[in-house]
Amino acid sequence: MGKGLRDLMDSMERTVVRCAEGHVFSTATFPMQQADRLGPGRLIRCPRCARLRHAVPVGPDKR
Repeated sequence: MGKGLRDLMDSMERTVVRCAEGHVFSTATFPMQQADRLGPGRLIRCPRCARLRHAVPVGPDKR
Protein backbone atom coordinates (compact mmCIF):
# COMPACT_ATOMS: atom_id res chain seq x y z
CA MET A 1 0.00 0.00 0.00
CA GLY A 2 1.45 3.37 -1.01
CA LYS A 3 2.10 6.20 1.43
CA GLY A 4 -0.62 8.43 -0.10
CA LEU A 5 -3.28 5.72 0.20
CA ARG A 6 -2.21 4.92 3.76
CA ASP A 7 -2.47 8.63 4.71
CA LEU A 8 -5.93 8.81 3.14
CA MET A 9 -7.12 5.72 5.03
CA ASP A 10 -5.72 7.10 8.31
CA SER A 11 -7.61 10.36 7.82
CA MET A 12 -11.00 8.72 7.14
CA GLU A 13 -13.34 8.84 10.07
CA ARG A 14 -14.76 5.46 11.06
CA THR A 15 -18.33 5.14 12.27
CA VAL A 16 -19.46 2.23 14.46
CA VAL A 17 -22.90 1.01 13.35
CA ARG A 18 -25.36 -1.77 14.19
CA CYS A 19 -27.27 -3.56 11.42
CA ALA A 20 -30.88 -4.72 11.69
CA GLU A 21 -29.63 -8.21 12.62
CA GLY A 22 -27.71 -6.79 15.59
CA HIS A 23 -24.19 -7.07 14.17
CA VAL A 24 -21.89 -4.23 15.25
CA PHE A 25 -19.08 -3.15 12.92
CA SER A 26 -17.22 -0.03 11.86
CA THR A 27 -17.33 1.55 8.43
CA ALA A 28 -15.69 4.49 6.72
CA THR A 29 -18.49 4.76 4.17
CA PHE A 30 -21.47 5.54 6.39
CA PRO A 31 -23.09 8.65 4.83
CA MET A 32 -24.40 10.97 7.50
CA GLN A 33 -26.72 13.21 5.45
CA GLN A 34 -29.68 14.23 7.57
CA ALA A 35 -33.04 13.61 5.99
CA ASP A 36 -35.85 14.05 8.51
CA ARG A 37 -38.03 11.42 6.88
CA LEU A 38 -35.26 8.79 6.90
CA GLY A 39 -33.74 9.34 10.32
CA PRO A 40 -30.12 8.44 11.11
CA GLY A 41 -30.18 4.95 9.57
CA ARG A 42 -28.85 3.96 6.16
CA LEU A 43 -28.75 0.87 3.96
CA ILE A 44 -25.27 -0.60 4.08
CA ARG A 45 -23.78 -4.02 3.36
CA CYS A 46 -23.13 -5.81 6.62
CA PRO A 47 -19.81 -7.70 6.59
CA ARG A 48 -21.19 -10.34 8.98
CA CYS A 49 -24.39 -11.33 7.15
CA ALA A 50 -23.24 -10.08 3.68
CA ARG A 51 -26.59 -8.45 2.90
CA LEU A 52 -27.82 -4.92 2.54
CA ARG A 53 -29.23 -4.06 5.94
CA HIS A 54 -30.60 -1.00 7.66
CA ALA A 55 -27.86 0.24 9.98
CA VAL A 56 -27.77 2.98 12.61
CA PRO A 57 -24.82 4.62 14.37
CA VAL A 58 -23.96 3.15 17.79
CA GLY A 59 -23.12 5.41 20.70
CA PRO A 60 -19.91 4.78 22.67
CA ASP A 61 -21.87 3.43 25.65
CA LYS A 62 -23.68 0.77 23.56
CA ARG A 63 -20.63 -0.85 21.90
